[in-house]
Parts: sequence; C-alpha cells; structure tokens
Amino acid sequence: MADDASLADTTALLAALPRRISDLPALGAARAPNDRALLQSDRAWSYAELARETSKAAALLAAKGVRPGDRVLVVGENCSALVVLLLAIARIDAWAVPVNARLSAREIDAIREHCSPRRCVYLTLVSVDARQHALRHGAVEMADVCGVANVVFGAVALACVPEPVADDPARQVAALLYTTGTTGDPKGVLLTHRNLLFIARVSGTLRGLRRSDCVYGVLPISHVYGLASVCLGTLFAGASLLLEPRYSPAAMAHALERSELTVVQGVPAMFAKLLEHLRAAESPIIAPRVRLLYAGGSPLDAGLKSAVERRFGLTLHNGYGLTEASPTIAQTRLDAPRDDCAVGPALPGVGVRLVDGDGRDVATGSVGELWARGPNVMHGYYRDAGLTARTIDADGWLNTGDLARQAADGALFIVGRSKDLIIRSGFNVYPAEVEGVLNSHPDVVQSAVVGRAVAGNEEVVAFVELAPGSVASAEDVAGFAAQRLAPYKRPAQVVMLPALPVSSTGKVLKHVLRMQANRGGGIETAAKINDE
Repeated sequence: MADDASLADTTALLAALPRRISDLPALGAARAPNDRALLQSDRAWSYAELARETSKAAALLAAKGVRPGDRVLVVGENCSALVVLLLAIARIDAWAVPVNARLSAREIDAIREHCSPRRCVYLTLVSVDARQHALRHGAVEMADVCGVANVVFGAVALACVPEPVADDPARQVAALLYTTGTTGDPKGVLLTHRNLLFIARVSGTLRGLRRSDCVYGVLPISHVYGLASVCLGTLFAGASLLLEPRYSPAAMAHALERSELTVVQGVPAMFAKLLEHLRAAESPIIAPRVRLLYAGGSPLDAGLKSAVERRFGLTLHNGYGLTEASPTIAQTRLDAPRDDCAVGPALPGVGVRLVDGDGRDVATGSVGELWARGPNVMHGYYRDAGLTARTIDADGWLNTGDLARQAADGALFIVGRSKDLIIRSGFNVYPAEVEGVLNSHPDVVQSAVVGRAVAGNEEVVAFVELAPGSVASAEDVAGFAAQRLAPYKRPAQVVMLPALPVSSTGKVLKHVLRMQANRGGGIETAAKINDE
C-alpha cells in the first residue's frame, strides 16, 4: 500500500502530474481502456468511452461558442454527463462553474450574475430541479452527452469576456466553485488544474485506491470534496466511480448491499442518517465488499465514529479541509487508525501553522488559528482581490479561519471556526465540544451549536434534530447536556427542529441558525436552563 514515503518528494510529484484534469480519461484509457470509469444505474462507461465522450463534448462546447477563458455554468446533479462536461470544459481551457441544481433560483441567479458565463448548461435527465431552472431561464437547445439527450443549453452571453489562459497548470483555472461562508454570502473560489490534481493524486494515494476499487460517488461533484477527492481522485487511480444524483439513506443501504462498492467517502451527517435508517428498519448493515470508510466536510464526533465502526466493523477515517484548499489539508492514515476524532497529520507537501491573534505560533497542544500552505491552496477569489489578500498572505499562507490544536505526534484536532467561537463569561466555548455531547444522546441524530449576543456577554444556543418517533423533550436534552458539561458550556436554550438546515453536501448551515437564534421569538419547543 502506498504511504507518505511515496509522496515525500513534492517537486517530483508536481512535475509528474498531468497538465490538465481533462487528461485523466486518456491516461486511464492508455493504462486499461476497458476498465470501468463511471457507473450509473445499469450503465457503465469504460475509460476509453470516457475519453471519447470528453472529446465529443469538448467539440460540442466549442461549436456552441465556448472559448478558452470563458466561464461555463453547469447546473445539475451527479451523473456521467456532469463528469464528462467538467472534463470537456477544462479540455478547451474554459472554466467550469458547477452548481447544484437544488440551489434556489435566487442563489443560482446570483452566481450566474457574478461569473458572467458564456453558456449555461442544465443537466435535466437526473434532475427535475435542473429542468425547472432551464425552463425559468428559457434554455431550449438540446444536445447529447454520454449518448443521452439530457443537456439543455442556455443562450450565449455576449457580455462574457474571456479570462487570460495560462500554460502553467498552477495558474490556469479549472473550476470556479462557489462556497457559502459563515455570513451566508457566496464567494467564488478559483481552483487550478494543479490544485485539483495534487489533491486527487495525494489523497487517493493515502487512501490506497487501486484499479479494482469502486468508490461511492454521492457527494455532490459541484462541491470540492465530491469533485477533487471523490471524482478526480478515483479517476486518477484508475478505479470506478458509482454515481448517485443525491443522497438518501435507503439508497445508500441498497448500494452497500447490492453494488460493488469498496470505498465510501461521505460527510458525518450521511453516516448518521444511514444508522438512523437502519435502526428504524431494524436492519443490519450489509456491506460485503466495503474495505474503507472516510468522513470529512464537517466535524466528526466520537459517538458517531464509534457507532459507525461498530456497525461496519471498520475504522471510520477522518479528514479536514475547505474549498480554498482544494479541499484537503489533513487526513488520517490507513496504517495508523485512531480512536479519537483527530483529522490526522497534514498531507505530504502541505505545511500548517497554528497562530494566535498576533500571528505568532502557539505552543504544541494549544489552540490557535490554522494556517496552511502548499500546492492545494487556491489561486484566489474571483473578482475579489481584497478578500484574496486578506485570506492568503504574501508568503502563501492560507488563513482557514478554523481553530485547531496539534498533538505531539502531528495530528490535528479541529476545535471550530474562529467566527463560531463563543465567549461565555470570559471562557471560550467551542461548539464542536458541545455538539459532541448532544449527539451522544440516544435520541439525537445531529445538533448544531451557535452563540447569541446578550447584554455584555454571549450565551450558547443548541439546535437539535431528533430521530423519527423519539419522544425526548428539549428539557430532557438540556438536562442530559447539563450533566456532562461545565456550567459555562451548557446551552442556555435547546431548540428542537424537525430537521437542521443543511447544504446539498449535508453540512449544517450555521449562519441560518445563528440568525434564527439572534432574532429570538417564534422558536418552538425551547428549553431554558441556568448556565451560570
């Protein structure tokens, strides 16, 4: 199995990377043309077919007026056509702007206005939402991708001015991904070919991916985890990717039992929903071929990790990253499974620092703001040089905005976001710690903790999603937490919700909950407890 040693020479690794992400199908075809690259429903595409479809789609885009340096907005959900189009866009040196079709009309329109695409493409075969957006935008032209008439083109945007094209893959943008920060405002993150291929190569190698593997492709490819680590990492390794348009626990249980899945990557909420589904159905996990489980994208708590490992009989590995780092900064190693929720050491070739408010390195074991530097760090924010300069310093260090501590063995523990830190009566409260306690309640599926400003102070507010059929009250959950937390960490209010607001990747939208908590009033089923 490959390990850190094979990745030690970063200069050599970078020099050996393909020039463009669009080179991956041809490389796979040269290695094993008949190996399966993509699986969707009952249809498979070999690497040779994927290479041919990518070439055909690139020619189609050029015929539709797409030029090098143009932006192409792709609205859809996971399917073979989405993979092909993203590769084809890169092949002609345009920028792919993939967005999940489940975004609202307001969100998609804001992205479209900001990036000024030459073309908008809607993948309608597997997404009713994409079809609705296409109809709303008056898109009418039909085309085939992967042999199916499932692509609708919008009108050419004559105002689209092409961006410069760089021969250097470290400067040429492959994808423009929009991410929502703690404020809820979208930011366009510029990821280059080298950014994405570095992560595909390194994360896949550390996961020990091989040609015989079949990887679960349910994480949205419109987001960086699904794009770089799951999709491109799988193709780089010559493995096969089983595509699912969207997540459901029932579909995941079926895929684990009936498909050839060997590797499952997901967000913690995905695993939590699966366990709840199986518990309600009184069904065991049947996953005869799965050999590797990985979580990322949001904090993993010890209770969920332990529960998943008991049910699967496998280690649930963990990792950490963000869109601006393409996304991975750290991940646990296969040969060093952990009992805790560390996200592992930094990737080979990626440097990390933990600094205090004055930018000075903190002592080992102390909490500091996490900075990272390496080939994975984004090119910048699109059309926002000021924000780019505030996020990446002159020496190339990316300020992640996350708080972490580092153990003596180099493993990182993510404590929370610096903007999420709650200061209660002069004490630091890290939401992840409180959420871990709440999530250990037997009736809680997931929780989210935010701060609320009060006179001269902050207080802790917890939002909780219970398992279907559970009868636990807010008072029950509050009392459970009070027995396990110091007084200043205890929620002042517990709010029961039918479901937490989440993004299409399963990440809880804390900015929505923060606004709700600070509005006050109109919150149903809340419990107040004394936290002094």
